[in-house]
Amino acid sequence: MGDLFIWLISFFILIALLVLLVYQLMCLADLEFDYINPYDSSSRINKVVLPEYVLQGFLCLFYLLTGHWAMSLLCAPYLYYNVRLYTRKEHLVDVTEIFNLLHWEKKQRLFKLAYLVVLLFFAIFWDDLVRVRRCRRVMGDNGLLNLKYLLL
Repeated sequence: MGDLFIWLISFFILIALLVLLVYQLMCLADLEFDYINPYDSSSRINKVVLPEYVLQGFLCLFYLLTGHWAMSLLCAPYLYYNVRLYTRKEHLVDVTEIFNLLHWEKKQRLFKLAYLVVLLFFAIFWDDLVRVRRCRRVMGDNGLLNLKYLLL
């Protein structure tokens, strides 16, 4: 039952990270098509950048503390990139440079989005892998399967 709660927490954190990135991409697309001014777009994006970094750091630490080393290692490059941007003070979008860097900002967030989709894919099938391992342990030598262990 504990694995199920761990999986649910990580799943919802990944969904929240995806929502934050899609929101940032929508703000950049609105700016590109001139639906919003640069000040509003950059202020909206800058409001969600720090929560994105905190959530991603929490997810990596959560995987590490719960003993899911592979998922923690998969989160590490993204965490390193976010920490590097934050320490260099390049994590916020500048109002005066947003049009010049619009293509780069969109590309950066699209790569982050693709990376999170891959992590979400691994997280979705992680629960299935746990159930298959449990099934193999329960089957034992005689090949009989006790279904109540699968449903726990």
